[in-house]
Amino acid sequence: MRLSAIAAVLSLTPVAAFAASDCRVTGDPAVFGVDMTAYFATRSGETCNFAMRIPGAMHSSGVSQKPAHGTLRQLNVTTFRYTAASGYKGNDKFAIYGQGKGPYGSGRSVMTVNATIE
Repeated sequence: MRLSAIAAVLSLTPVAAFAASDCRVTGDPAVFGVDMTAYFATRSGETCNFAMRIPGAMHSSGVSQKPAHGTLRQLNVTTFRYTAASGYKGNDKFAIYGQGKGPYGSGRSVMTVNATIE
């Protein structure tokens, strides 16, 4: 009885409450073996997912430089989750890398990401 009550409560929990929206990113087209720069804006205390989209196969990835005014967590080989520090407004910067092979190149690419926190 107790187990079914817990399951019933969990099934009523909205999934959207745990989901983060995608960061709206602008920047240069991505190619393996070439460093890139990207930009996005978010609000203080908010979270968004940041995907490193490079045509081809990504073999490895990670964080090269942590943000100074937020947190960055790697979700999988192509996706990272950024959370802006609550109460902070201004600029933040971090860098991520991806290594792989695509139709236009291969190797390691570092993406420097500039975030505007509103």
